Amino acid sequence: MKLESIIEKYSEYLLKELKYSDKTVLSYKRDLNSYNDYLKKYNINYLNINKLQIVDYLKYLDTLKYSNKTISRHLSTLRSFYNYLVEIKLIDNNIYKRIRNPKVEKKLPNYLNIVEIENIMDTIDENTKEEVRDKCIFELLYSTGIRVSEASNLKLQDIDRNKLTIRIFGKGSKERIVYYGEVFAKTLDKYLKVRDKFLVNGDIEYLFINKYGRKLSRESIEQKIDRIVTKSAINHKISPHVLRHTFATHLLDNGADLKSVQELLGHENLNTTEIYTHVSNERLREAYLKYHPNKNRQ
Repeated sequence: MKLESIIEKYSEYLLKELKYSDKTVLSYKRDLNSYNDYLKKYNINYLNINKLQIVDYLKYLDTLKYSNKTISRHLSTLRSFYNYLVEIKLIDNNIYKRIRNPKVEKKLPNYLNIVEIENIMDTIDENTKEEVRDKCIFELLYSTGIRVSEASNLKLQDIDRNKLTIRIFGKGSKERIVYYGEVFAKTLDKYLKVRDKFLVNGDIEYLFINKYGRKLSRESIEQKIDRIVTKSAINHKISPHVLRHTFATHLLDNGADLKSVQELLGHENLNTTEIYTHVSNERLREAYLKYHPNKNRQ
């Protein structure tokens, strides 16, 4: 079977079976099409590729000036793709499991301090139903640490207002429970009182609705968060994902254990969560150097 056909089948599998987002599937498909172009150029059979040929492919990616992070992403795509080939019995073993990712320097995530969060909250007006909704979105992302795509797909039935919990379906439809406090509870109550004003042709199951009575897309949520932050005059670039970083950093700063933060964020690997400990440790170091009287003792 031609690789092009398998890539299409795999894309459908990611979308329909694993419930990956369109954006994620597009990224996988782009990497695999690039891989296919390379294999065709050098007449390599994707079902019989060997380790030396894979090393040559990685060298080729390096000549394109790809960063180690981008090359690692390509490898992760191929590792997942070849797992699929094993699953559908086109091959017996996944050779990409024996290929190590290049070392990637961890970049500390950007985050907001509590004063910046409060300043942003204070700039959000609540004079219109749109402003009430947008404040609810902002507080949800900060209060729970969920992804923007998860906020877009959040349904009314997933929220337990008595227990102050939300059921989230993350990457690969993995389910987890996140929690929220009284601050977001009040904001949510206020939004739910005006939510009906967004409805056009009957109610829909999603929490956040646009002016046409349809689910707010991930892109729309990102644009709304960007407008809120721009209005607050924060001096550095803030993406919606920074609220997720801020959520994790603030939890660790206030004594939460790493495993709990991992569960709340929906990280499959604890190593992904560990980067936030570097953020907290760096803040401790800065506090020590700034305030301890013996910091410069000779």
